[in-house]
Amino acid sequence: MFPASFPHRLSRTGLKVGALFLIGILPLTAYALGGRDDQPAIITGIGRVVDGDTLDVGPTRVRLEGIDAPEIAQTCQTARGETWNCGVAAATMLRKLAEHQDLSCDRKGTDRYRRVLATCFADGIDIDEAMVKAGLAWAFVRYSVTYVGVETEARNAKIGVWQGPAEAPWDFRRNEWQVAETGAPKGCAIKGNVSSHGRIYHMPWDPWYDSVNMDLAKGKRWFCSEQDAIAAGWRPASPN
Repeated sequence: MFPASFPHRLSRTGLKVGALFLIGILPLTAYALGGRDDQPAIITGIGRVVDGDTLDVGPTRVRLEGIDAPEIAQTCQTARGETWNCGVAAATMLRKLAEHQDLSCDRKGTDRYRRVLATCFADGIDIDEAMVKAGLAWAFVRYSVTYVGVETEARNAKIGVWQGPAEAPWDFRRNEWQVAETGAPKGCAIKGNVSSHGRIYHMPWDPWYDSVNMDLAKGKRWFCSEQDAIAAGWRPASPN
């Protein structure tokens, strides 16, 4: 699960972010480069949830625009300091909203891997907004202010991630990368695994990252960026 709702024209900020993507410090999976003219403005299909802000709409992989949900492996705290699995809760919430539902998504752009950035609706409900309203996603304020007001309401109500201390997903990913790269060759912290499921790469914040034993003699590889992994024929791990 990666940042959504990026600007659709290059800016000074966009160029800086792009540079960070290329060196692997930030995820490459949601930088909006604008959609292709031959892609439909409205995408429809039955939903299948990947994580708290990513789903398949029919055959199309969609990243919900304007929000950022906690990663599957991410935990948060209650007001009493108890730990709970907010990343799993976010994915569960999105399943309630979108799994096996007939969805209609307004395409806002695409990322560099041709995944669609979109606002999706089920029975007229804005799914992106509903995730923030439930306190199970942040408004990704660096790139979008669409759901800032909704986030403020959730904060004031102290629901979801706002019931106690919570680390923003983008900070969680950055910190997990920094920890992982200390033990990775040349700071290339992405694990390319080879298993009965094929060639799959794992980001440092993926649930199974620590369980992947990097035996290079079995064809496993380290990657410095997702772009390198995909170009080499690996596909991203799916939490479900």
